[in-house]
Amino acid sequence: MAKDGLSTNAENIGKLLNSKNIFFIPFTQDNPITKPTSLCFSPTYIIKSIKSSLETQQIQPLLL
Repeated sequence: MAKDGLSTNAENIGKLLNSKNIFFIPFTQDNPITKPTSLCFSPTYIIKSIKSSLETQQIQPLLL
């Protein structure tokens, strides 16, 4: 996931969220104080996200 997800890449992330068979690992803001547009994924959800995607389901919540 791009680090500037809440700025220049927000439009691209939005398009991917509306696409079929594209699944995301849940993510959160990296550091809202010093990096207000930065996102990072949560590695604890990798396996669960893969299993869920094999069932064509997006793990929820997507934004942590």
